[in-house]
Amino acid sequence: MKLSGACHCRAVTFTVQSSEPVPFNRCYCEVCRKTAGAGGFAVNLAAVFETLSVEGRENISTYHARIPDADTGQIEVSTSERCFCKICGSALWLWSPDWPELLHPHASVIDTPLPLPTQRWHMMLGSAASWTQPCVRGTDREFDAYPDTSLAEWHAQQFEN
Repeated sequence: MKLSGACHCRAVTFTVQSSEPVPFNRCYCEVCRKTAGAGGFAVNLAAVFETLSVEGRENISTYHARIPDADTGQIEVSTSERCFCKICGSALWLWSPDWPELLHPHASVIDTPLPLPTQRWHMMLGSAASWTQPCVRGTDREFDAYPDTSLAEWHAQQFEN
């Protein structure tokens, strides 16, 4: 599925291909919540990095999260790139060198009508803010940390029959 998206001020527009636009990953980690999640979480999709086409690239800034180690207090700078519009501040996507073939656009900036998910994934619930009340439905999956499979693996399992 071709996804088209844009920041709020439309200084950045993009397209990217996704074979797994659903289920949505609702990430409750502190970094996603503070950089892109007004509801206590950010909604992330999965897409193919090499298909990314961007107009307005000069209006993109990148943030590498600074994450304190719980045991030592040392600050680790994440290798993941969280891209956002430097004009309006819209969070656009996350890319990680750990999974260079993937891109994780935020559903909030996608303009293409997305399918209604029959299941949502709630990840990083172990670090959710105390005021967050996840709206978990019967078919949703919950993870204290990362899911046990990727969205691509989940799709392969669902549609191999």
